[in-house]
Amino acid sequence: MNGTTASSPSRAAVSSLFRGVRLSRRACWCVAMLAGCIVSLAACVADEAPSATIGSVITVPTGGAPEPGPNDRHIAVAVRRHLEREHFLRQPIDDDVARLWFEAFFEALDPMKVYFLKSDVDEFRTRCDTLDDLVKRGDVNFAYQVLERFLQRVDERLPVIERLIDEEHDFTREESIIIDRDETTWAATKAELDDAWRKRIKYDLLVQKMEETPPDEARDKLHRRYRSFAKRMHQMTADELLETYLSSLTSSFDPHTSFMSPGTLENFEIQMRLELDGIGAQLKSEDGYTTIVELTPGGAAERDGRLKSQDRVIGVGQGADGEVVDTVDMNLNEVVKLIRGKRGTVVRLKVIPVGETAPKVYDITRDKIELKDAEARGEIIEHGTKADGSPYRIGVINLPSFYMDMAGAQQGQANFKSSTRDTERLLDDFRREKVDCVVLDLRNNGGGSLPEAIKLTGLFIDRGPVVQIKDADQQVRPYDDIDPGVAWDGPLVVLANKFSASASEILAGAIQDYHRGLIVGDDSTHGKGTVQSLLDLGRQLFRRFDNAPSLGAIKITMQQFYRPSGASTQLEGVRSDIILPSLTTHLPVGEADLDHAIEFDRVPAARYEPEGRVTNRVIKALQERSNQRVATNEEFQELAEDIARYKRRKDEKTISLVESEFERQWNEGKAAEEEEEKRLEESEFSKRPVVKRDYYFDEAMNVVIDYLNALSGAGDIAEAAQATP
Repeated sequence: MNGTTASSPSRAAVSSLFRGVRLSRRACWCVAMLAGCIVSLAACVADEAPSATIGSVITVPTGGAPEPGPNDRHIAVAVRRHLEREHFLRQPIDDDVARLWFEAFFEALDPMKVYFLKSDVDEFRTRCDTLDDLVKRGDVNFAYQVLERFLQRVDERLPVIERLIDEEHDFTREESIIIDRDETTWAATKAELDDAWRKRIKYDLLVQKMEETPPDEARDKLHRRYRSFAKRMHQMTADELLETYLSSLTSSFDPHTSFMSPGTLENFEIQMRLELDGIGAQLKSEDGYTTIVELTPGGAAERDGRLKSQDRVIGVGQGADGEVVDTVDMNLNEVVKLIRGKRGTVVRLKVIPVGETAPKVYDITRDKIELKDAEARGEIIEHGTKADGSPYRIGVINLPSFYMDMAGAQQGQANFKSSTRDTERLLDDFRREKVDCVVLDLRNNGGGSLPEAIKLTGLFIDRGPVVQIKDADQQVRPYDDIDPGVAWDGPLVVLANKFSASASEILAGAIQDYHRGLIVGDDSTHGKGTVQSLLDLGRQLFRRFDNAPSLGAIKITMQQFYRPSGASTQLEGVRSDIILPSLTTHLPVGEADLDHAIEFDRVPAARYEPEGRVTNRVIKALQERSNQRVATNEEFQELAEDIARYKRRKDEKTISLVESEFERQWNEGKAAEEEEEKRLEESEFSKRPVVKRDYYFDEAMNVVIDYLNALSGAGDIAEAAQATP
């Protein structure tokens, strides 16, 4: 399968938050470890019944190292070959890349440097310059040897951690803990590492105290957390280790090139086609338990009615009488494989319902799940008042991603899933309902299919270039909307924020270059201006066979895209015409915050004709009117205070472990951090209303009304626009 994508790395973007930012509710290192454990669509990611042959569990026998998987060599050679031959940078894998690879792999395993000793890292570093030579022949034994040492250190740490949890600590002692992982160093001795863990456990206990967890319960919770972590590390599968190791190599080229194991590839394909078989639930791993995050609307679990958010799954059985397998402390991916399966089959979940202690068993019949919350959805709202006293009618489209069923499209299916088709149907409804303006909400839209971005932009502009693409040979080619006419020719506003990336930026950039509509939101979008292609390694390596084995895929950066005007969105993003205050503007989650990001540049402008509906004079008048409203809005004033507190604290490298000072900092940063967590949750999970009528959205709608008046020449905004130089 070959698929071209223009999407952002939500996990990479989120992981950048762990540098220089205090995260509430968890120790920073633990959040970094657990961030990758949140699996959207987890309980319904299946086309086949579970198989014991998928993802063999790695164990570390006494005195021996785990063995590489049977296909590791073929996969490693293929990844190396694709990187050197097809990556946009055309960079050879040499000693310089090997050093970056080495550092990235150790950081992936031990991001806060709390398990390995300096002597461990130094020992393995002596072989660092050989990694480029080893991968040429597919030798990945280094990864397994490092994992063996890591598991050894985890097992050595656990008794120390458990002793520290049960000890009494002095919370008046003047000391602090480093929270910026870039500032941490490997401990030279076990005594030094013991002291680092003493501070880390003090931090954990202070967090639990701030959350008003009773002392005994807090200690029990921490015991479960660290025992569960140790057990999960021993359950790491061969697929997961290889994905971590090879993605550490690919990320040395740029942050969007990665190796996907078969399981990760399957998740990606489901997200693109928005359809799967399963029970319809999202899971996360939390202190040893598999916890229900939310249920998919209309899915099998929601229709059944018994399973609820925050319930804990402690066992899974197949069919009406299959053995219930204990899932406490089990690797989340392994739990997913047990729960998933073909529609019409039964899975039995042993669950501890939220707020209860006694487990219950729910039998749920798997079914086809359509991810309605992840597709384009529309709603007509009323806002403001026209001259005749009637309200303005505004059609809002919430578009979480640019999705397309790639397999369905390649097979020539007539009705394959497509974001453009769904959006066009909504626009048809809006025209019939005679809305005054369309608002396309791309906030938190991380991108998706490049062809979809081009086609969907074509719903709003007539024929012409939407994006220009440069390949590794420096050849630049425009990609046009070739369909005559538009689906909506009326006023258009696009909402965007720092999480709007890639394909979202293609659309927003084209709309802005054509002066076709107004961009409203954060000061700029994410800043991802590169294009990835998805290469299925099984089909690449076994082209002569009808049933190629599933070996995963490499998502590889092969091109860079540019706006019709010639400017890249890389690093700089798309600047909003009207900027609304937002915490996300200040979060370190943009492309520029990622390691090894490709540089910004320009190409010559393509030939296109701007429509001229949005002028600088109108934009300036709209911004001034918005600023005046924001300055007198109490909720925006509270937001300004949160932003000021966040900016004061975001560059701090340490946190005090003196309880009184810790509590002061906790309370001071609580509001901003809760807003940050909410934004991250919204970007990770798709369940949200089409329209959330909060103060931010209402101000965006006020801008829409001003815009409509400016276009029609009505009201004082039109006069202000004319007077503005």
